[in-house]
Amino acid sequence: KCLVGIKGKEKQAEVNREKVSPMHQSSIDGVEDMSTLAELHEAAIMHNLHQRYQKDNIYTNIGSILAAVNPYKQIRGLYDLSAVELYSQHHLGELPPHIFAIANECYRCLWKRHDSQCVLISGESGAGKTESTKLLLQFLSVMSQNSAGTPPTEKITCVEQAIVQSSPIMEAFGNAKTVYNNNSSRFGKFIQLNFSQSGNIQGGCIVDCILLTAHML
Repeated sequence: KCLVGIKGKEKQAEVNREKVSPMHQSSIDGVEDMSTLAELHEAAIMHNLHQRYQKDNIYTNIGSILAAVNPYKQIRGLYDLSAVELYSQHHLGELPPHIFAIANECYRCLWKRHDSQCVLISGESGAGKTESTKLLLQFLSVMSQNSAGTPPTEKITCVEQAIVQSSPIMEAFGNAKTVYNNNSSRFGKFIQLNFSQSGNIQGGCIVDCILLTAHML
């Protein structure tokens, strides 16, 4: 038998040695895409996410899925214009995992497949869903400007500006303080963007849903 303990906790238990096996090297080193883990189970996933989180690598791929861990702090250079330009010039998987990589793949697939694209953002309260949505809109807004021949440094169009600035307005009416988040969205959002054949944003709509009125005054 051997003694197994949980790091940071006093709880320990005895288990048969036959039930304990060494952790695979890929789980020890950590990977950018967890679909490549030799042992794909809860412990390996949590260990990999924790390792990357400690290095400020808050994004991790799981195949075509992007897992994001809220850092609860600003990470320098992670979302600036140079990052937008970098990810807009590469295909998915060529650079480290990032929300911009997903946004770029979505934008590219509009033209490759000639079909509508969808990004589903889900998670617990305080996970960063609203911020991820804003970052997606930020990236698509810059791509729209570039496709229209407008330098990224110039002022965005009225349509793009209205879409990007709509989030704070909706948050003013539909957010509330919770145990985990001082500014938690109490509603879901369905955002639809309409692109022209040249690739720029022509319009869109935002529909709120599942409003938790119990949290509203």
